[in-house]
Amino acid sequence: MPKKHHQPPEEPAFSIVPFEDKGVRRVWDKSAEKWLFAVVDLVGVLTKSKNPSVYWRVLKKRLAEEGGNETVTNCNGLKLPAADGKMRVTDVADEETMLRIVQSVPSPKAEPIKRWLAKVGAERIEEFKDPEKAIHRAVATYAVKGYDDEWISRRLRTIEVRNELTREWHKRGVTDSRAFALLTNKVYVGWSGMTSRQYKDLKGLTDENLRDHMTTLELVLNMLAEASTTEIARTADAQGIIPNRDAAEKGGGIAGETRKRLEETTKKSVISPSNYLPNPSDRKGLN
Repeated sequence: MPKKHHQPPEEPAFSIVPFEDKGVRRVWDKSAEKWLFAVVDLVGVLTKSKNPSVYWRVLKKRLAEEGGNETVTNCNGLKLPAADGKMRVTDVADEETMLRIVQSVPSPKAEPIKRWLAKVGAERIEEFKDPEKAIHRAVATYAVKGYDDEWISRRLRTIEVRNELTREWHKRGVTDSRAFALLTNKVYVGWSGMTSRQYKDLKGLTDENLRDHMTTLELVLNMLAEASTTEIARTADAQGIIPNRDAAEKGGGIAGETRKRLEETTKKSVISPSNYLPNPSDRKGLN
């Protein structure tokens, strides 16, 4: 009698979604058809704690003592890739539970995170079933904000390049949101000479997405930096934070050299303080 081959259990659909310059782990609950988010990642965004795991452990205990057992109970433990690349049990929660947790943490990021959760908790479900909807939604959103077709086309391409880079980081053991922020800043500094925060300050931004306020040249150079970083990481088989940090510095540096040569030729700075802020009094006028 031939042996029966047992199929391994289907792995949950795991991904990392960006909130500003940080990464938040999420996993698709197929039976409930909803996303579950890594609680500690969002707690880290909310609190900017150096040790969000400890912060969440203390908060979870307080919620239980205050009668918030339902919130704590609704946080299930699942194995997700950790910063060291190993699978570790992590508390995850759906959008509704995460909103309750957000309300329990005093933070200026609370409202932006609520809006972010609403988007990725609802829109992403539709996009999971029909990915083309994500593209149409993005195009429509940018058009309403006043971006022209040429800029939108380039912006969509940068999203693809960015996603390819973050997937590569994840495959190479970089999954912690703080590590994502560190590597992203290495790329930015390499080509622009500024961290993400310094770049935002130049453009007069607060919690907006920096790439949404870049000129065409800035988008192209940032895309070159991120694509170069991805290729260098693959070629060097970078594993862990230090080798990927080196790859990010080199990738950013390649785009940085291109920027300098262009500026020497045109006698103009590529880095621009212009933005796409909706308020005419705030807008600095993109080229």
